[in-house]
Amino acid sequence: MSVQEYLNKHMLSRKIEDAVNAAVRAKSPDPVLFIANHMRKAVSSVITKIKARQILDSRGVPTVEVDLFTNKGMFRASAPSGDPAGMYEAFELRDGDKGVYLGNSVNRAVKNINEKISKALIGMDPTLQSQIDHAMIDLDKTEKKSELGANAILAVSIAACKAGAGEKEVPLYKYIADLAGRTHFTLPTPAFTVISGGKHAGNNLAIQDIMILPTGASRFEEALQMGTETYYHLKAVITEKHGAHGCNVGVDGGFAPNISRQKEIIREGLDLVKEAISRTMYTEKIKIAIGVAATNFCQGTKYDLDFKTPNKSGQNFKSGEDMIEMYKELCAEYPIVSIEDPFDKEDWEHIKCISGLEICQVVGDELLMSNPKRIERAIQESTCNALLLKVNQIGTVTEAIEVVKQAKDAHWGVVISHRSGETEDSFIADLSVGLSSGQIKAGAPCRGERLAKYNQILRIEEELGDEAFYPGDDSRHSL
Repeated sequence: MSVQEYLNKHMLSRKIEDAVNAAVRAKSPDPVLFIANHMRKAVSSVITKIKARQILDSRGVPTVEVDLFTNKGMFRASAPSGDPAGMYEAFELRDGDKGVYLGNSVNRAVKNINEKISKALIGMDPTLQSQIDHAMIDLDKTEKKSELGANAILAVSIAACKAGAGEKEVPLYKYIADLAGRTHFTLPTPAFTVISGGKHAGNNLAIQDIMILPTGASRFEEALQMGTETYYHLKAVITEKHGAHGCNVGVDGGFAPNISRQKEIIREGLDLVKEAISRTMYTEKIKIAIGVAATNFCQGTKYDLDFKTPNKSGQNFKSGEDMIEMYKELCAEYPIVSIEDPFDKEDWEHIKCISGLEICQVVGDELLMSNPKRIERAIQESTCNALLLKVNQIGTVTEAIEVVKQAKDAHWGVVISHRSGETEDSFIADLSVGLSSGQIKAGAPCRGERLAKYNQILRIEEELGDEAFYPGDDSRHSL
């Protein structure tokens, strides 16, 4: 195509004339800059290049990063990763060569982006998020995205979402809200991990984490302050009772003291947190949540709360009914407002039972795996009343938006969650605000990859000003 043919095809002469006239009408002090910006807006954006690479997540494990280019700029995103991958979630493609990163490298996923996904998406309008995501799903052709890899597809999907926001010249959270058909913005109540256990820490605590929720704050900025101050009071409490070595942290930044009162080991952890809260000025304004991850210590139909202590394992088995009684007692003794995965991922009966008691929010994580079929079953059977959304478990931005709508239509709570393998990408902060999830779980107020999310919400709150709404106690019903 000749230059003249290109000019004629895109009607550039008319667009340049329009830009000059607009500069005159605006009485611009810098007409050349004004015309350049005007022309930039007049030309529709298309994806011109996609380049992927292997980077490391917060655990030092490889993951996928993508640079997506349009004629308006470059937009970068990376895929978080969990451990272990669940059988109902989208498939994370790794190379499997034990001689390279112990089998965890993602060069195959990177190659799929650079050679297959890139070819399919170049020339597409980045604002057509659903079309982009479904083009990748169709290219993959498998239910769990195992051909291209959910890690490959997700990184491109997030990068395209950022490019779409760039094309519309709006903040990312507003663009996501537009994609979801939402018109207002709710800032999430944060669930800060303060004590880590389970597979996230090397101590004896069976449950995966103990969290605090500053539900009594009036703004997110205040919630972050309350959570951070409590975190450091907890550090002092643990130092007094267990020494400085008890303040080592788990993968999410929560402290990992080696609490040892076996019979009441969960209570000992909760007592530490309760003591820390009592040392603040926010005693009535901070609630507690526990992430149990009970699948990790389920043995058949029993639950082994000593599974991490070799000489004790098998001595503290609890039945499903025993666990229900324990949860009832804990909720009566401590200000617990949310329990995540209180039973094994296939123990639908006991999860439904604890939900029916209505003593707290019951969150489905491994139970649901952000899988729409599992979510639909849980809705139909009234199994739980909140969704823990991990974007890498579903695989695209479009599907994440759809399952959040699915949960909210059922009047569930929604918790947007980080992963144990995180990156500096703060996407889930914008996702949480854009979808008005009402709750976010991004780890401790410690470690850069966790704080990237909380700091981004601070910026969003500042930008929204009086439009920002912090739900506090009503976070579960942030519809």
